[in-house]
Formats: sequence, structure tokens, C-alpha cells
Amino acid sequence: MFRMAGTKRASESVDSKSSKKLKPIKDFPNKAKSADDSEDLAAFDEEPQQDGSNKNKHIKRHDSDAREGRTDTRNQETFLNGTSSREAHAKQKALAQDRKAAKPNADSIARSKKIWERLRRKSHVPKTEREQLVKELFDIISGRVKDFVFKHDAVRVIQCALKYATPAQRRQITQELKGHYRELAESKYAKFLIAKMVVGDEESRDAVVTEFYGHVKRLVRHPEASWILDDIYRTIATKSQRSILLREWYGAEFVVFSKNNTTQQDGEEVTADLSEILKVHPEKRGPIMQHLKEMTNQLVQKKTTGFTILHDALLQYFLNVKPGSPEQTEFLEMLRDDEEGDCYKNLAFTRSGSRLVCLALAYGNSKDRRTILKFFKTHMKLLAGDVYGHTILLTAYEVIDDTVMTAKAIFLEILVKDLDRDAREQELMSQIEHLNARIPLLYLMSPEPPKWLIPKGTDTESIITEVRELRTGTSKKDPETRRVELLKAISQPLLDLIASRGAFLAQSMLGCQFVTEVLFGAVGDKQAALDAVADFAAGDEASEENKEIITMPAVGRMLKSLVQGGRFDKASNKVVPVDPPLKFGDLLFSKINASSGAEALINWANGPNSFVVLAMLEAEDFSHKDELLGVLKMHASSLDKENQGAKIISEKLGVGNKGDNSTKDSNSKGKTKKDRKSR
Repeated sequence: MFRMAGTKRASESVDSKSSKKLKPIKDFPNKAKSADDSEDLAAFDEEPQQDGSNKNKHIKRHDSDAREGRTDTRNQETFLNGTSSREAHAKQKALAQDRKAAKPNADSIARSKKIWERLRRKSHVPKTEREQLVKELFDIISGRVKDFVFKHDAVRVIQCALKYATPAQRRQITQELKGHYRELAESKYAKFLIAKMVVGDEESRDAVVTEFYGHVKRLVRHPEASWILDDIYRTIATKSQRSILLREWYGAEFVVFSKNNTTQQDGEEVTADLSEILKVHPEKRGPIMQHLKEMTNQLVQKKTTGFTILHDALLQYFLNVKPGSPEQTEFLEMLRDDEEGDCYKNLAFTRSGSRLVCLALAYGNSKDRRTILKFFKTHMKLLAGDVYGHTILLTAYEVIDDTVMTAKAIFLEILVKDLDRDAREQELMSQIEHLNARIPLLYLMSPEPPKWLIPKGTDTESIITEVRELRTGTSKKDPETRRVELLKAISQPLLDLIASRGAFLAQSMLGCQFVTEVLFGAVGDKQAALDAVADFAAGDEASEENKEIITMPAVGRMLKSLVQGGRFDKASNKVVPVDPPLKFGDLLFSKINASSGAEALINWANGPNSFVVLAMLEAEDFSHKDELLGVLKMHASSLDKENQGAKIISEKLGVGNKGDNSTKDSNSKGKTKKDRKSR
């Protein structure tokens, strides 16, 4: 019968066939250990015969031993060598310390780690003490940096030294490690040293990047070095350095060239644009495209698709395949092969990657486009707020014919319809104040987005132009029909937001732009939103908060545009009214006149928003023009000639010219009287 291996018995005989479990003698601490196993067994046999008094005697003896400080060594577990667990651990610790002490530079590493322990608590170390510690640290590591950097516990000392080092000391460390940068990048712990070394020092950056030349294929596959390579490529490498690193994806020939450590070829700047390379060497297209496809495919299959350098390589491949060719079809299938869509999710947040996703949407069929949007489920709001990702949503607006599917996939998330009203409004207002997140909300409000929303010359503008050219051959629905269908799905929640939070939105320039654009372009019932804007505009003048909002320049521009009733067209040099007309001028005039009458209108004409009153006079659809003119003429003498808007109003009323003529007449009359007196 096998016994349990979890119990240890110091005095149990292996050959014993007794059915009873043999236990160590714990009731006789002062009894000497029997030399014969039979005596031990006899003791066990006699134990059950002890009466209660005998047991009490042993308990008392044990208590007395405890009071006198004697311990029972038999209670401690023992190993085969006769030592206790504590003794064994002490021996192991001593042995480990002896091994550490036997290693090279053991004392130096130990002292440097003590210094690091002190330096890393920055707020607890005075400046003078820190300078002394740094000096001592450099005295220790000078000439022996390579002995420190490949040890997991010592490399942090070098990182600390870099943190507090002077430029000269940084260059000293860089020079000592020259020729070992690639090894450092491949080290699990030393890779962080490389990241600190290249920041803020062009000389160190150039030295590190140069050692990476010719090894991109190896480094990009390495689990540690790949992230260091990509971080350097993405953040601090120069344009020429990025070109040389990317060219290594095109074949062995470019690897050999990169090893020459030059940034020019035949007197021209090195380029990584594959189309330009193939234009000069069209005979090399086959080998280059094959090598590029193999390298990118290996990383995609390994699901290591978060590298910017990979995204640049993928884009170069896609731009140089023939549209509709088997190469393009296979490439797009490779990107969609991942069921979870990790490849597309990583591509969406880089410059080259987002453009590649936009092109994939533009070239794909309806099924491909549906699959791509499905990959970004629960990520739409993240895309909207990203500097590159929002272009994917705009491309979906431009090319996908199934507007119902587009609205469900995108608007459900960016309009946060799953939240309650207050939380939804708070989230929408935060998106409106975000320069990127507001673009997908306002993009559909006009056929051509305004320049303040998408400035000319930006990546977004160039991608939209490119996509609109491609959709003519891949999309069937009329662009304006597609836009209006999507506009109907997004308009009402935005109008409801203005109706509920109009006064809050008016407190910022971005909010005023949002209100103006939505009221001009949205489709649906706008009356509640217009009432909300007019209410806070014609609110209590005695309220300091309301007065502060109304006097903001952005609010004045918003109210003026709404009163004019449309967007200003530079080509025709006039305002193009929206259809149906807003009639905001009538609404605002009624509310201002109802609050304080003529006095309020004159205050508006003399205040910061005098151009709003001027816009009422110039608006073609303003139905209270005669009434407003009557009030202004009645109080013409109260108009402030120093106010630019009031001055123009006076000129329209003819008061300014009349005043000038009367002054001129009075001057001539005075002159005549003087002449008569002189005569």
C-alpha cells in the first residue's frame, strides 16, 4: 500500500508493516532519542496506555520548558541531511550571495544599485546631494557601461544615469555602447535604454539609426526590438532615415544600399516612394512586389500589425497594384483574413494605415464594406476623435450605398444613443468641443464642408478628394441622395441638443459654429432649436452671465448668420439662403421687442451685436423691417457714432448724412455771420 507523500516522518521505518501511522514523539520533549527502532515502536505501543495524570505531567513539563526558553527541536521538520527548513534557506541565501560576489563587477553593481535606490526618489533628494550621487555613479560606470546594460537589475542604473546626465555625460555613454545598439534593442530590459538614449540628442539618434540599417527584416520580426525600431521610425527619425529603413522592405538590393550609410543616391535625396522607384526601374517590379508582399504577409499572419513602418509598407504595395487585378484582390483578402479585424483596427490610427482603409472601402464591394465597418463595431467614437481615424467615417459617408446600414453602424455609437438623456448630451457636447470628433457630426450638413471644418491642404481634404474620384466606378447611388439620406438620420438628435443646451453651446466658438451649421444644414423640425437660441439671445440684460455670453464675438457672428438666413458665397459675393427659410430675424426681433421694447432694440444697435440689427435691415425675408426702421429713426440721435455697426445703421437711415449736411450748413452760416461782421 502506498503512503501519502505529503507527510514526513523522521523516525518511521521503511520496512515497517504496522497498520498504525507512526508519529514523532511530541509528548516527551526531554527524552533522549532511542538508538533502536524497536524502542521507538514500544514507546508508541505504550502511549495509549497512559492515563490522564501522566498526560497532564507531560503538558506541565512542556509548559515549564517553554518558560525557561527551551525549544523542542523535534517539532521542526528535518530534511535528509538533518538540517531544518530555516537552516536550509539560510544556506541557499548565503550560496546565492557568494555566487553574486563571485561575478565580475559585483561590488560596483551593488554600490550603483544603492545609489539608484536613492536617486529614484527624486522628491526626497536635495539637489546638491543628487549632484554628488550622480558624480559618484558616473565614476563607477565610466568605462564599464557594457558590463551593466545587459543585466536586468543593473541596466536601470544606466537609465538613471542618463536621466540626470549632462549632454557630455550622455555622449560618453553613447560612445561606450557604440556597436552594440542592435543587441540592446533585442534585449528584454536594455531596449528601454535605447528609447531614452535617442530622445533629445541628434548625435545619439543618428548613431542608433545607422546601426539599424541592413537589419530591418530581422529587427521587425524580433519580439523586443520591433517596438523600439518602430518607435524610432515613427517619432524621431528624419525623413531620409525613414526612407532608408522602409526601402529595405523592397528587397536585398536596398538592404545593401542602406548599409552604405548614405542618404543620397546620385546626388538626389533617397526616396521610399515605390512608384518613383518603379518608374526608374520598371524591370524590377516583380521581385520588389514579391519581396514586399512576403514581408508584410508574415507580419500580418503573426498578428503583429501595430507597426507604423508596416502600415507604410502595406500602403506602398497597395498603391502600386493594378485596380481590379488578382494582386489587389489577394491583398484585400489578406487584410480581411483576421476574423477579429485586428489588422484594420491597427491601421485606422496611423496616417498611412487610415488612408489604406479608406482606399479599401472605396475599392471594395458592398460585402467588403459591410465587413470593414463590422470590424470597427464599438470603436466608432474612438475613430471619430482620432486625427486619422475620422477620415474612415467620412469615407463611409461618401462611398457606401446602404445608408441604413451606415446609419446604424456609425450614428448609434457617435450619437451615444444607448445612454440616458443627460449623459448623452454631456457626451455630445464634449465631442462638439473636440476638433476631430466634431467633423463626423457636421460633415453631412452641406455638400461641400466649410474650410473651418476641413481646411484646404490637409490629409483629410486630400483623402476625400481621392475617394470621390474612385467612387464613380464603385458606387451606384447619387452622392447628393446618399448625403441627404444620412443627413435625415443624424439631424434630429443634434437639433434636440441645441434645443436643450443652446445657451451652454453658445459659450464657446466651436459651439457657436456647431449651432450655426446644424441650423443651416439639418433636416427636420428646427423650431425648438431656433426658439432656444432666440430665448438666451433676448434674455435678461441684467443678468451678468447672460450679458457675458451675448457680448462674445462668436455669439455675434452666429446670430448675424442666422438672421441673414444662409451661408455667404464668396463666388457670388452674397448670402445664399437656406430652404426652407429660418425666419430667425423675425423670431429674434419679436423676443427682443417683447422684453423691453424700443429701448432694448437701441441697446442692441449700440452694443457689441450692432451688426445683428444691421443684418435684420439687410435680410430679404425679414418681415418687421418697417417697424424696426421706425424705432431706429425715432431714436436716431441715441445711436453711438463710435460704434461701427451703429454708424452704418445711421448711414442707412440717412441720419449720418443729414447730420453732416446740417453741420456743414451751420458752419457756412457761421462763416457768413463772421463775414458780415468783418464787413
